[in-house]
Amino acid sequence: MPKTIQIRDVDDEVYNVLAARASEAGISVPELLRAEATRMAARPSAKEWLERTRRRTGSTDVSRHEVIAALDEHRGPWPDARS
Repeated sequence: MPKTIQIRDVDDEVYNVLAARASEAGISVPELLRAEATRMAARPSAKEWLERTRRRTGSTDVSRHEVIAALDEHRGPWPDARS
């Protein structure tokens, strides 16, 4: 059975931003908040996410230097500071 949620004391500035976003999406503020609440509920909490990532198996012996090298390779060469 669907439930009703009421949020009190929302600042005018916050409401105005929500109203603008809802308008841009062609929906009402309650529809926007319902969609966001559904999206939020579908994602794990930070605690659940951390617990899951800690349980993962695989190579955890990646050095800091290997991570930096992989990032450098992905980013490409550094720009010339003299330009």
